[in-house]
Amino acid sequence: MCSSFEPSGESTPGAHPIERALLGGVAQYRKAEVAEAVGVELERAERLWQAMGFAHVDDDAVVFTDSDVTALRMVVQLVSAGVITAELETAVARSLAQTMSRLAEWQVGIFKSVLGRTFTEDVQTTADFARAVMPVMEELQGYVWRRHLASIASREIGEADSGGDERTLVVGFADIVGYTRLVRDFSEVELARLIDDFEDLTARTIAQHHGRVVKTVGDEVLFVADSAASAAEIALMLNERVAEQPRLPPLRIGLARGEVLARFGDVYGSTVNIASRLTTLARPASVLVDRTCAQELHSHPEYLLTPIGATKVQGFTDLHAWALHRPE
Repeated sequence: MCSSFEPSGESTPGAHPIERALLGGVAQYRKAEVAEAVGVELERAERLWQAMGFAHVDDDAVVFTDSDVTALRMVVQLVSAGVITAELETAVARSLAQTMSRLAEWQVGIFKSVLGRTFTEDVQTTADFARAVMPVMEELQGYVWRRHLASIASREIGEADSGGDERTLVVGFADIVGYTRLVRDFSEVELARLIDDFEDLTARTIAQHHGRVVKTVGDEVLFVADSAASAAEIALMLNERVAEQPRLPPLRIGLARGEVLARFGDVYGSTVNIASRLTTLARPASVLVDRTCAQELHSHPEYLLTPIGATKVQGFTDLHAWALHRPE
């Protein structure tokens, strides 16, 4: 911190105890003071703050802690060291925020389930609980992050990737049939259990067969795999395991193989669109694959492919699809 920089001194003694417990410090800076401490323009600091998904802060609001100053300084240092470019710093902040926001929602849900009514009725107990649990959660998050980092780095090195964002993958979508009706008919508790079961089953099955979950959005999971055989096994196994779970509705699954743009943990491109369109065409408890997947799977006797001919869907006038089965 710059030696000439001093905080406003107008800290917020009435700040919520939960915020004090989780932020690990007292709010004592205005946003202009944070920018000044790091030596960046206020506009840049605000842009990064909003990219992380945080609400607009008034000029006179004293809401920032020493951790905010440290975090902004680290981002600036990454750019200065050439680890990320200035053009990408906002995208990096946004991608990190999307991941961590969902993680935070889940963790607060754990607090609520453990504490029950105490969560809202006894704020001090909730704050004490947060202080006790935070170090364990931080250490566990660090472990999981490093494990995934090592796994992904090893895979990328093994593939001798050129370093570009484009690569050839199999993209898959698995969609819960009748989800709109379930939302209408189920209670919140029932719907939460269904989603938990769905996410648990899909995550385990995809990982078991060397796939990667890209994201889960409500009733749908988007995943990728390096080969059509791995993706086919994931898709068929998902439907087989769902059939064994009376609480889970059947799935529709679509697979497509081709080049994708892999960027900040997400995937984009026509291959993703084709997989999505095939999912909408699939019947309940079935799997549809595109031409490229079918060609690669043709030499695998453990899979049976049935052509369904050309289909007409929005954006694709001549999309050929094959139904994927196991041989009788």
